[in-house]
Amino acid sequence: MSFTASHKLAPTRRRKPVRPPGFGLTLGVTLAYLSAGVILPLTAVAAMASRDGAGKFLAMLGDERVLAAFKLSFGAALGAAIVDTFFGLIVAWVLVRYSFPLKRVVDAFVDLPFALPTAVAGITLTTICAPDGWVGRYFEPLGIKLAFAPVGIVIALIFTGLPFVVRTVQPILEDLDGEIEEAASSLGASRWETFRRVIFPTLVPALLTGFALCFARTVGEYGSVVFISGNLPNETEIVPLLIISKLEQFDYPAAAALAVVMLVVSFALLLAINALQVWTARRGGGR
Repeated sequence: MSFTASHKLAPTRRRKPVRPPGFGLTLGVTLAYLSAGVILPLTAVAAMASRDGAGKFLAMLGDERVLAAFKLSFGAALGAAIVDTFFGLIVAWVLVRYSFPLKRVVDAFVDLPFALPTAVAGITLTTICAPDGWVGRYFEPLGIKLAFAPVGIVIALIFTGLPFVVRTVQPILEDLDGEIEEAASSLGASRWETFRRVIFPTLVPALLTGFALCFARTVGEYGSVVFISGNLPNETEIVPLLIISKLEQFDYPAAAALAVVMLVVSFALLLAINALQVWTARRGGGR
């Protein structure tokens, strides 16, 4: 049997994606769970915040005490995220690139903020940083106040957020191909140039993701901060504590308004984190 040059192959049909068994039921359960456990409570909070109208909502957000709490919460979280991003990279680098005694113990200690109750962390840090504490006693004569000051809040947030950066950067360092560094070295690049031009650009998406995760986690932190902050209005009062104070005063619309702002910020951070993860995946697939 002979085939001519004009012979055309039969068109192939695209196979339709096959849904897994029980897809309709599991999708319904998922949507029902999200509606009852997430969407409904958030809708109730938004409705409570807008109960007295937009004018009172904006007036409450413009209060001096509220603005001071937002400034402290976001400022301390931003400072802690910057510090954790820098030192988290160093910790991840040491854990991946070096072998030393008790390495597994050090690696396990990185996850301690995940396992330790935040209230326990707050009490411990307050005891250490107090004017008569193990660390605070050396700073007190210099006029530097650690506990019951904004510095103490940043310290607590640094402790809370460090694992997010380390655990985000560590897998990327482990997956780096050593041949790339060898090639850069063979071309005459120094170790610093290799890190700056070859390794660091690869780590940038992971560092940005770790920074965003750390900031998102610490901006609403309560347990580890409430003890060490001192809770002074307009000075060391954070937004979560202000929400608790409004609830204790039965000012539910004000508490809901503060909660709505924090929810909007958290949602924006989640979108940013997801965008960074998509960007990281595309960069990895494009290599």
